[in-house]
Amino acid sequence: MKISDKKAVQLIYELKVGGEIADRTTKDRPLEFIQGMGYLLPLFEKNIEGKEPGDRFEFTLDAKDGYGEWQLERVIDLPMAAFEVDGKIREDLLVPGNTIPLVNPMGGVVPGKIVEIGKDSVKIDLNHPMAGKTLNFSGKVESVREATEKELAEGL
Repeated sequence: MKISDKKAVQLIYELKVGGEIADRTTKDRPLEFIQGMGYLLPLFEKNIEGKEPGDRFEFTLDAKDGYGEWQLERVIDLPMAAFEVDGKIREDLLVPGNTIPLVNPMGGVVPGKIVEIGKDSVKIDLNHPMAGKTLNFSGKVESVREATEKELAEGL
């Protein structure tokens, strides 16, 4: 069976960024998803479309086709008061390099990387960690099957 929309897919892959392994899955812990449901980058799905179990793949996505270009306007200053819980600043979280969950105005969770701690504010980078990077994927399709109605409604 070939990978196409509404098929449940298992694959193993390795992602290299700048020659270094940035992410990988294994045969024991494969990536599982339903093709065409928007779980993965659109061009990742396009590059594996039509592949069958046992097929290998290798492709590169530039920044614009991956997680977008890094944008200076996504680096913001938040007031120190935004990190108060029960009247106390969560200083244990406020460490440059830490990535912490932030809640956007619509209630969604957005990861933010702490860049700098100021006296009255915290500089946070809201760019995706892979923004601005070229993504080099390689891997192998492990299985392809019809997704069940329940999986289509609820996900894997």
